[in-house]
Amino acid sequence: MTRPLVSVRDLVKHFPAGRGKAVRAVNRVSFTIARGEALGLVGESGSGKTTVGRCLLKLLPPTAGTILIDGSDVSGMAPRDFRPLRGRVQMVFQEPFESLNPRMRIETLVGEPLRVLRPGPAAPRRRRVREVLEMVGFDASVTEKYPHQLSAGEQQRIGLARALATQPELVVLDEPTSALDVSVRAEILGLLNDLREKLGLSYLLISHDLTAVRRVCNRVAVMYLGKIVETGETERIFERPLHPYSRALLSSVLYPDPDRSLPRFVLEGEIPSPIDLPAGCYLYQRCPWAKASCRESCPDLEELLPGRRVACFEASGRLHETPAAS
Repeated sequence: MTRPLVSVRDLVKHFPAGRGKAVRAVNRVSFTIARGEALGLVGESGSGKTTVGRCLLKLLPPTAGTILIDGSDVSGMAPRDFRPLRGRVQMVFQEPFESLNPRMRIETLVGEPLRVLRPGPAAPRRRRVREVLEMVGFDASVTEKYPHQLSAGEQQRIGLARALATQPELVVLDEPTSALDVSVRAEILGLLNDLREKLGLSYLLISHDLTAVRRVCNRVAVMYLGKIVETGETERIFERPLHPYSRALLSSVLYPDPDRSLPRFVLEGEIPSPIDLPAGCYLYQRCPWAKASCRESCPDLEELLPGRRVACFEASGRLHETPAAS
């Protein structure tokens, strides 16, 4: 069996909240990403998606758990030791303009990761900058511009070029299309697919834009309150979500063709506080399927169908129901 490029096991990230309490942002999250695979991490704001991505790139130190990149445990690795790996894992941020230094010209911005991580003569660096700019649809004339002279979509393509400069194997995409209008969003998603096929990249796409995830990703992991509640192949989850939270999330997707939409599946009540999480299933108070046992213990991810893992005590008994059933 081929070793995955990324393997995350029981990742935990808590943030101190004072008076001995903590915001439990990520709670025992596990997943893998194969070489050339795109994994979508979806969920509402506050579900812990971005925190997972930042822990993966060591922008945040994990509280507990293991992160393996190509077999190397980077969880507790010192910054100096992680530096040689940093060029292999890069990130594209949500706000394109905010992630680019407005005082730098595009050539300097795109070449900066190379200058920092792989110092050497300027001429090869300039050639690489022009190469990656061409990959994302620019000609050499853009090198002398500043970020404010570009549109939001062009700025995001510059962010992508900057991430590609060091020839990474994994790119973490944190809501890369949320600041863009519909037509530009489609262009960026098409570009991401083309680059993955051409360069053999792996992606972790963090997004609440479920249509974007469906277009780019092979597999999806659905997060709720810091836990993964369902994983599986993208099309299978979109066609037939098995966890009640997945059903509610996917029933909210708007499609141009109304016949493609899933029937509404509504969760009532408020989302619990990540500082004071319930002892049992985190969805218990909002779930129409909830039983007494759900209040007492939190279900683990279990494989209910080949390649489909679900964290729900009731899901196995509802495998033969249609998504409309509640």
